[in-house]
Amino acid sequence: MMKVHEFLKENAISIGDNFVLLLEKLNLEEERYIRKIEQEVGEPAKMSKSKGNTVDPEEAIKKYGADTVRLYILFAGPVEKDFEWTEEGVQGAYRFLRRLWALFHQHLQGMKEATYYREEFANLSGNIREIRHKTYQTLKRYLSSIEDLSFNTAIASIMELLNTIQDFQPSDNLDYKVLRESFECILFMLYPITPHICEELWQSLGYNKPMVFYPFPEPDEKALVLEELEIPVQVNGKLRAVIRVPVDTEEAVAKELALKDPKISQWLNGKEVRKVIYIKNKLLNLVV
Repeated sequence: MMKVHEFLKENAISIGDNFVLLLEKLNLEEERYIRKIEQEVGEPAKMSKSKGNTVDPEEAIKKYGADTVRLYILFAGPVEKDFEWTEEGVQGAYRFLRRLWALFHQHLQGMKEATYYREEFANLSGNIREIRHKTYQTLKRYLSSIEDLSFNTAIASIMELLNTIQDFQPSDNLDYKVLRESFECILFMLYPITPHICEELWQSLGYNKPMVFYPFPEPDEKALVLEELEIPVQVNGKLRAVIRVPVDTEEAVAKELALKDPKISQWLNGKEVRKVIYIKNKLLNLVV
Protein backbone atom coordinates (compact mmCIF):
# COMPACT_ATOMS: atom_id res chain seq x y z
CA MET A 1 0.00 0.00 0.00
CA MET A 2 1.35 3.41 -0.99
CA LYS A 3 1.96 5.80 1.89
CA VAL A 4 0.43 9.29 1.90
CA HIS A 5 3.71 11.14 1.43
CA GLU A 6 4.68 8.79 -1.43
CA PHE A 7 1.37 9.46 -3.20
CA LEU A 8 1.76 13.23 -2.80
CA LYS A 9 5.30 13.15 -4.13
CA GLU A 10 4.49 10.88 -7.09
CA ASN A 11 1.59 13.09 -8.14
CA ALA A 12 3.38 16.40 -7.43
CA ILE A 13 0.71 17.37 -4.91
CA SER A 14 1.51 19.69 -2.02
CA ILE A 15 -0.47 20.74 1.03
CA GLY A 16 -2.76 23.36 -0.44
CA ASP A 17 -5.82 25.52 -0.29
CA ASN A 18 -8.26 23.06 1.27
CA PHE A 19 -6.00 22.44 4.21
CA VAL A 20 -5.49 26.20 4.69
CA LEU A 21 -9.26 26.70 4.65
CA LEU A 22 -9.70 23.95 7.25
CA LEU A 23 -7.18 25.59 9.57
CA GLU A 24 -8.90 28.94 9.18
CA LYS A 25 -12.27 27.48 10.14
CA LEU A 26 -10.74 25.77 13.18
CA ASN A 27 -8.99 29.01 14.23
CA LEU A 28 -5.61 27.27 14.25
CA GLU A 29 -2.21 28.81 13.45
CA GLU A 30 -1.83 28.18 9.73
CA GLU A 31 1.94 28.54 9.40
CA ARG A 32 2.73 26.26 12.33
CA TYR A 33 0.49 23.41 11.18
CA ILE A 34 1.27 23.71 7.48
CA ARG A 35 4.99 23.30 8.13
CA LYS A 36 4.40 20.35 10.45
CA ILE A 37 2.15 18.50 7.99
CA GLU A 38 4.45 19.21 5.05
CA GLN A 39 7.43 17.81 6.95
CA GLU A 40 5.55 14.64 7.89
CA VAL A 41 3.49 13.74 4.83
CA GLY A 42 4.10 15.97 1.86
CA GLU A 43 6.43 17.91 -0.33
CA PRO A 44 6.88 21.55 0.68
CA ALA A 45 4.33 23.72 -1.05
CA LYS A 46 5.43 26.39 -3.47
CA MET A 47 5.29 29.77 -1.82
CA SER A 48 1.96 31.49 -2.50
CA LYS A 49 -0.67 33.50 -0.63
CA SER A 50 -3.34 30.88 -1.27
CA LYS A 51 -1.29 28.26 0.55
CA GLY A 52 -0.58 30.51 3.49
CA ASN A 53 3.15 29.83 3.38
CA THR A 54 4.59 33.16 2.27
CA VAL A 55 7.44 34.86 4.12
CA ASP A 56 7.07 38.52 5.01
CA PRO A 57 10.45 40.16 4.27
CA GLU A 58 9.73 42.89 6.81
CA GLU A 59 9.33 40.32 9.58
CA ALA A 60 12.58 38.60 8.63
CA ILE A 61 14.38 41.96 8.48
CA LYS A 62 13.05 42.96 11.90
CA LYS A 63 14.28 39.68 13.38
CA TYR A 64 17.66 39.27 11.63
CA GLY A 65 18.42 42.56 9.87
CA ALA A 66 18.45 43.51 6.19
CA ASP A 67 22.08 42.42 5.76
CA THR A 68 21.28 38.87 6.89
CA VAL A 69 18.29 38.58 4.56
CA ARG A 70 20.26 39.81 1.54
CA LEU A 71 23.17 37.52 2.36
CA TYR A 72 20.87 34.50 2.68
CA ILE A 73 19.01 35.18 -0.58
CA LEU A 74 22.20 35.59 -2.60
CA PHE A 75 23.94 32.63 -0.95
CA ALA A 76 20.98 30.24 -1.28
CA GLY A 77 21.80 29.33 -4.87
CA PRO A 78 22.40 30.54 -8.44
CA VAL A 79 20.37 33.64 -9.29
CA GLU A 80 18.69 31.93 -12.26
CA LYS A 81 17.16 29.20 -10.08
CA ASP A 82 14.34 29.17 -7.54
CA PHE A 83 15.07 28.27 -3.95
CA GLU A 84 13.06 27.21 -0.94
CA TRP A 85 13.09 29.70 1.93
CA THR A 86 14.09 28.02 5.18
CA GLU A 87 14.50 29.40 8.67
CA GLU A 88 17.66 27.33 9.06
CA GLY A 89 19.21 29.04 6.04
CA VAL A 90 18.51 32.51 7.38
CA GLN A 91 19.92 31.56 10.75
CA GLY A 92 23.08 30.27 9.05
CA ALA A 93 23.62 33.65 7.33
CA TYR A 94 22.97 35.39 10.65
CA ARG A 95 25.53 33.22 12.44
CA PHE A 96 28.16 34.00 9.79
CA LEU A 97 27.73 37.75 10.25
CA ARG A 98 27.86 37.38 14.03
CA ARG A 99 31.09 35.37 13.68
CA LEU A 100 32.56 38.05 11.42
CA TRP A 101 31.60 40.72 13.96
CA ALA A 102 33.08 38.80 16.90
CA LEU A 103 36.35 37.89 15.16
CA PHE A 104 36.81 41.44 13.90
CA HIS A 105 36.37 42.94 17.37
CA GLN A 106 38.63 40.28 18.88
CA HIS A 107 41.53 41.78 16.90
CA LEU A 108 40.25 45.36 16.56
CA GLN A 109 42.65 47.05 18.98
CA GLY A 110 45.70 45.52 17.31
CA MET A 111 44.42 46.36 13.83
CA LYS A 112 43.65 50.00 14.69
CA GLU A 113 47.32 50.49 15.53
CA ALA A 114 48.53 48.73 12.37
CA THR A 115 48.32 51.02 9.35
CA TYR A 116 50.11 49.48 6.39
CA TYR A 117 51.46 49.87 2.87
CA ARG A 118 51.70 46.99 0.40
CA GLU A 119 55.42 47.62 0.01
CA GLU A 120 55.90 46.44 3.60
CA PHE A 121 54.74 42.94 2.64
CA ALA A 122 57.39 42.24 0.00
CA ASN A 123 59.42 39.75 2.06
CA LEU A 124 56.87 37.93 4.19
CA SER A 125 57.20 34.27 5.10
CA GLY A 126 55.34 31.62 7.02
CA ASN A 127 51.72 31.96 8.08
CA ILE A 128 51.33 35.66 7.33
CA ARG A 129 52.47 35.11 3.76
CA GLU A 130 49.87 32.36 3.42
CA ILE A 131 47.17 34.65 4.86
CA ARG A 132 47.94 37.28 2.20
CA HIS A 133 48.00 34.59 -0.48
CA LYS A 134 44.60 33.30 0.63
CA THR A 135 43.21 36.85 0.82
CA TYR A 136 44.10 37.79 -2.74
CA GLN A 137 43.27 34.36 -4.08
CA THR A 138 39.79 34.90 -2.61
CA LEU A 139 39.57 38.42 -4.03
CA LYS A 140 40.45 37.15 -7.51
CA ARG A 141 37.79 34.41 -7.30
CA TYR A 142 35.28 36.90 -5.96
CA LEU A 143 35.75 39.32 -8.87
CA SER A 144 35.34 36.49 -11.37
CA SER A 145 32.21 35.16 -9.62
CA ILE A 146 30.59 38.60 -9.39
CA GLU A 147 31.21 39.17 -13.08
CA ASP A 148 29.33 35.92 -13.80
CA LEU A 149 26.58 36.86 -11.28
CA SER A 150 27.57 33.80 -9.24
CA PHE A 151 26.92 35.51 -5.92
CA ASN A 152 26.64 32.23 -4.04
CA THR A 153 30.15 31.12 -4.99
CA ALA A 154 31.52 34.60 -4.25
CA ILE A 155 30.05 34.48 -0.74
CA ALA A 156 31.30 30.92 -0.22
CA SER A 157 34.86 32.02 -0.98
CA ILE A 158 34.58 34.84 1.59
CA MET A 159 33.35 32.37 4.21
CA GLU A 160 36.32 30.13 3.45
CA LEU A 161 38.71 33.06 3.89
CA LEU A 162 37.16 33.93 7.25
CA ASN A 163 37.71 30.32 8.36
CA THR A 164 41.40 30.66 7.48
CA ILE A 165 41.71 33.95 9.38
CA GLN A 166 39.98 32.45 12.40
CA ASP A 167 42.88 30.02 12.85
CA PHE A 168 45.49 32.81 12.64
CA GLN A 169 46.86 34.18 15.92
CA PRO A 170 48.70 37.49 15.39
CA SER A 171 51.62 38.16 17.73
CA ASP A 172 53.19 41.42 16.54
CA ASN A 173 52.43 44.61 14.63
CA LEU A 174 53.30 43.08 11.25
CA ASP A 175 50.83 40.25 11.87
CA TYR A 176 48.12 42.78 12.64
CA LYS A 177 48.92 44.72 9.47
CA VAL A 178 48.36 41.58 7.39
CA LEU A 179 45.21 40.78 9.36
CA ARG A 180 43.85 44.30 8.86
CA GLU A 181 44.47 44.10 5.12
CA SER A 182 42.56 40.80 4.99
CA PHE A 183 39.62 42.11 6.96
CA GLU A 184 39.45 45.24 4.81
CA CYS A 185 39.30 43.05 1.69
CA ILE A 186 36.47 41.04 3.28
CA LEU A 187 34.54 44.23 4.05
CA PHE A 188 34.93 45.49 0.48
CA MET A 189 33.80 42.14 -0.94
CA LEU A 190 30.77 41.97 1.35
CA TYR A 191 29.87 45.64 1.00
CA PRO A 192 27.51 45.27 -2.02
CA ILE A 193 25.69 42.49 -0.12
CA THR A 194 25.79 43.56 3.53
CA PRO A 195 26.52 47.32 3.53
CA HIS A 196 25.31 48.12 7.06
CA ILE A 197 27.64 45.83 9.00
CA CYS A 198 30.52 46.63 6.64
CA GLU A 199 30.19 50.38 7.19
CA GLU A 200 30.01 49.85 10.95
CA LEU A 201 33.19 47.76 11.01
CA TRP A 202 34.93 50.06 8.54
CA GLN A 203 34.41 53.09 10.76
CA SER A 204 35.63 51.07 13.76
CA LEU A 205 39.03 50.95 12.06
CA GLY A 206 39.20 54.74 12.22
CA TYR A 207 38.05 55.73 8.73
CA ASN A 208 36.01 58.94 8.65
CA LYS A 209 34.38 58.60 5.23
CA PRO A 210 31.99 55.85 4.01
CA MET A 211 33.51 52.95 2.08
CA VAL A 212 32.25 54.24 -1.27
CA PHE A 213 34.86 57.01 -1.10
CA TYR A 214 37.71 54.49 -1.02
CA PRO A 215 39.02 52.48 -4.02
CA PHE A 216 38.10 48.81 -4.24
CA PRO A 217 41.23 46.66 -3.72
CA GLU A 218 42.92 45.02 -6.68
CA PRO A 219 44.60 41.59 -6.53
CA ASP A 220 48.25 41.71 -5.53
CA GLU A 221 49.94 39.46 -8.09
CA LYS A 222 53.02 39.04 -5.88
CA ALA A 223 50.86 37.79 -3.02
CA LEU A 224 49.23 35.27 -5.34
CA VAL A 225 52.59 33.54 -5.81
CA LEU A 226 53.08 31.10 -2.93
CA GLU A 227 56.63 29.75 -2.49
CA GLU A 228 56.10 27.56 0.57
CA LEU A 229 53.20 25.80 2.22
CA GLU A 230 52.44 23.49 5.12
CA ILE A 231 51.46 19.87 4.59
CA PRO A 232 50.33 17.33 7.20
CA VAL A 233 52.56 14.29 7.76
CA GLN A 234 50.96 11.05 8.88
CA VAL A 235 52.50 7.86 10.22
CA ASN A 236 50.32 4.85 9.44
CA GLY A 237 47.44 7.18 8.67
CA LYS A 238 47.60 9.22 11.89
CA LEU A 239 48.61 12.87 11.91
CA ARG A 240 51.95 13.30 13.66
CA ALA A 241 53.37 16.60 12.39
CA VAL A 242 53.02 19.46 9.93
CA ILE A 243 56.06 20.46 7.87
CA ARG A 244 56.83 23.39 5.59
CA VAL A 245 57.88 22.51 2.05
CA PRO A 246 58.42 24.46 -1.17
CA VAL A 247 55.42 24.46 -3.50
CA ASP A 248 55.31 21.44 -5.84
CA THR A 249 57.99 19.59 -3.83
CA GLU A 250 58.72 16.12 -5.17
CA GLU A 251 58.06 13.03 -3.04
CA ALA A 252 61.70 12.28 -2.25
CA VAL A 253 62.34 15.80 -0.95
CA ALA A 254 59.13 15.86 1.11
CA LYS A 255 60.03 12.49 2.64
CA GLU A 256 63.54 13.66 3.50
CA LEU A 257 62.20 16.80 5.22
CA ALA A 258 59.66 14.74 7.16
CA LEU A 259 62.25 12.25 8.40
CA LYS A 260 64.34 15.12 9.78
CA ASP A 261 61.42 16.36 11.87
CA PRO A 262 61.81 15.26 15.54
CA LYS A 263 58.07 14.71 15.88
CA ILE A 264 58.17 12.19 13.03
CA SER A 265 61.38 10.42 14.04
CA GLN A 266 60.03 9.65 17.50
CA TRP A 267 57.06 7.85 15.97
CA LEU A 268 59.25 5.89 13.57
CA ASN A 269 61.53 4.75 16.39
CA GLY A 270 63.97 3.04 14.00
CA LYS A 271 61.23 1.28 12.03
CA GLU A 272 61.53 0.87 8.28
CA VAL A 273 59.31 2.98 6.03
CA ARG A 274 57.71 0.38 3.78
CA LYS A 275 55.47 2.66 1.76
CA VAL A 276 55.06 6.36 1.05
CA ILE A 277 51.73 7.89 0.07
CA TYR A 278 52.27 11.41 -1.23
CA ILE A 279 49.77 13.88 -2.64
CA LYS A 280 51.72 16.88 -3.89
CA ASN A 281 51.06 20.05 -1.86
CA LYS A 282 48.44 18.17 0.18
CA LEU A 283 49.60 15.19 2.24
CA LEU A 284 52.47 12.84 3.14
CA ASN A 285 51.74 9.48 4.77
CA LEU A 286 54.55 7.20 5.90
CA VAL A 287 53.59 3.53 6.32
CA VAL A 288 55.90 1.58 8.65
